[in-house]
Amino acid sequence: MSTQGTPGPKSPSTVADKVAPKKTIGELVADVSQTFSALVRDEIKLAQAQLVQKFSRLGIGGAMLAVAGLLLALYAVPVLLYSAIHGLAHAVPLWLSALIIGLVLVLIAVIIALVGLSKIKASQKQDMPDPVGGLKESVGAMKKGLKK
Repeated sequence: MSTQGTPGPKSPSTVADKVAPKKTIGELVADVSQTFSALVRDEIKLAQAQLVQKFSRLGIGGAMLAVAGLLLALYAVPVLLYSAIHGLAHAVPLWLSALIIGLVLVLIAVIIALVGLSKIKASQKQDMPDPVGGLKESVGAMKKGLKK
């Protein structure tokens, strides 16, 4: 008789492959340790990303304040001084025109400074998730899971 085409009895290795082996306590502790380490690393990466974002916003606000100071120092002050000198030495129309130009530059510097300050304040008020709080929640959840 031929046994071709008829299924034979299952070998023990195929049955053992389908049953998942239970992990030992040592393996479970190692898994928890690895998971906890990964969690801590991810929380640190999140904190670093948040700091980079905050400092970039602070940098923009600081740069705008620097531009406002530059406008004030390089353009507004000399023009105002020039208008004062010409105002005393010459007729009023020349003085008045120089004064108007100086005041316009001061107004531009004030607007840039206010925008820069608002950007700095906005970066300080931004609600970011607390990485330390997230880590504490994760530790609490792990402790609760280990108690079960």
